[in-house]
Amino acid sequence: MTPAPDHSPFSHPFSGEGPSVGVVVSHGFTGSPHGVRAWAESLARVGYAVRMPLLPGHGTSWQELARTRWQEWHAGLEAAYLELAEECEHVVVAGLSMGGALALRLAATHPVAGAVLVNPGLVIDDPRAPLAGFLRFVLKSTPAIAGDILKEGVDEGAYARTPVAAAYELNKMFKDTVRLLPRVTAPVRVYRSTVDHVVSEASMTALRRGLVNAPLEVVPLRNSYHVATMDNDAPQIFSGTAEFIRSIVAAHEPGASSSQGRNGR
Repeated sequence: MTPAPDHSPFSHPFSGEGPSVGVVVSHGFTGSPHGVRAWAESLARVGYAVRMPLLPGHGTSWQELARTRWQEWHAGLEAAYLELAEECEHVVVAGLSMGGALALRLAATHPVAGAVLVNPGLVIDDPRAPLAGFLRFVLKSTPAIAGDILKEGVDEGAYARTPVAAAYELNKMFKDTVRLLPRVTAPVRVYRSTVDHVVSEASMTALRRGLVNAPLEVVPLRNSYHVATMDNDAPQIFSGTAEFIRSIVAAHEPGASSSQGRNGR
């Protein structure tokens, strides 16, 4: 029997050596910390301080999500960032799907050390998206967009329905985040599944066009679908995130070169 999803937030203090490092981890739209818990726990085992909040409207019911606004999701993750920023010398932001967009918002508005994104969403290219503002009044929900995992027997634990009102909020948040991308200057690493049935290449195109002032590296994932943090390539994401964080923290140390290459675009 598959264990019940754990929607609870996760927190871990810094327990490593050297400069104190914190990582804020965000789950995706209609999901919960369950979908990124193993990622957050892997970073805690390395010794990093970790905050992984449960964003408003998530981990309860799709009806509750329908009553939230995107600014509440952003505020939930920002509060976790600010908490870590008080405790740590360096803070890295990380997120899956919508969580990737929220992480980019923090990178655009706060002095983060870097960002790690897994299949980040920035564009909803569903032809119904422009009509969501109207449809939310006549159509409460649509079938779920969750559970895009190649590995058998894995459950993301996301909602079975997608509230149209929340999809409308998501679209607004994506558009506003794209506008902010030129403000991002910290290094960004993206883990991108070669097959993703949820986020199309339009989001990656928007990311490449918008990150005009930040180094961007894209790492392909060839054995996972959208929820790659629970899929076959999860170990690569976990070890690669720790390696990326070590490299950017080292670059901030006295005597280190401040230049970063733009790879993988």
